[in-house]
Amino acid sequence: MKYARSAFFTLLMLVMCVSAAGLALPHRVVAAEVQPIKVLVSTFPIYQFTRNITAGSKLLQVDLMIPAQLGCPHDYALTPQDMQKLGEAQIFIINGLGMEEFLGAPLKQANPNLQLIDSSKGIEDILNYEGEEASEEAHAHHDGHNHNHDHDGHAEEAHTPHSHGSGPNPHIFASPRMAALQAGNIAKALAEVVPAEKELFTRNALAYQQKLAELDSEFQQLGKKLANTRIVTQHGVFDYLARDTSLEIVAVIATVPGQDPSAAEALNLVRIIREKKAGAIFTEPQYPDSIGNTVARESGVQLAMLDPVANGPRGLTPLDYYETIMRTNLRTLAETLGTK
Repeated sequence: MKYARSAFFTLLMLVMCVSAAGLALPHRVVAAEVQPIKVLVSTFPIYQFTRNITAGSKLLQVDLMIPAQLGCPHDYALTPQDMQKLGEAQIFIINGLGMEEFLGAPLKQANPNLQLIDSSKGIEDILNYEGEEASEEAHAHHDGHNHNHDHDGHAEEAHTPHSHGSGPNPHIFASPRMAALQAGNIAKALAEVVPAEKELFTRNALAYQQKLAELDSEFQQLGKKLANTRIVTQHGVFDYLARDTSLEIVAVIATVPGQDPSAAEALNLVRIIREKKAGAIFTEPQYPDSIGNTVARESGVQLAMLDPVANGPRGLTPLDYYETIMRTNLRTLAETLGTK
């Protein structure tokens, strides 16, 4: 009886060990087999576009480099953490047009084999900061001579410099129409690098581009109904959206983003606003609105806030965050400028 009880417990322990091993073994095998392709994205809006395009991917791990709450990286400097992320990534997706001019030589130093995807590549109708169409020289520079990769698609030194107030305006993401083109570029480039999920990227991109096209149509329709189409903006972030909505930007508060105008410049700004009979002054959530408040008070023009979705909250945002914020902008424009 004692021997039988001992044999029973021995058998029971053996079964439990085999079961535990059977449960643990597949987990280890799966973990060893699945090596996600690390995709790093430079800025928040491009990160949102990429998330929509890669939704449902089983191969890609998408991460944001610049913290979402920092917005446009005009004065950004790479951190050791950024360099580490760049070194570990296989694909790096950027806005382009000089938005990431802070990269420079460290990009190649961090990871010479990094596959770089420029979401602005080949997009036409690029504006200068002055609000005019880019010159033929700028188009040639953008379309064929500087996409930050060598002939093998590997990263080279980012060399698309722009000084604020001149050169191509990189804020194409703030226009749903231009954002749809960026989304198409991202999907096409990802399909070439990761052909196994080409169908997924293509399907997601078409669906997302349709949403952005509907949003663009809403802005166009609003532009036809606005009572006053003359506006003042914080900096050149809304030039493309203004063009799409038939708005006229009569003045800009800060020709250099984040740098307040001098007293003389502020007085001149007030004069222009009065002469042009601007309907509203629009500030942005990523910049202080103190100067905007002062100029609005002195000129007697209404002050409101438009969000270009250059930044976002901490944590993972909904996939439709861009569309939600842009529709808030639609309501803000209608409420501040009035409709016919």
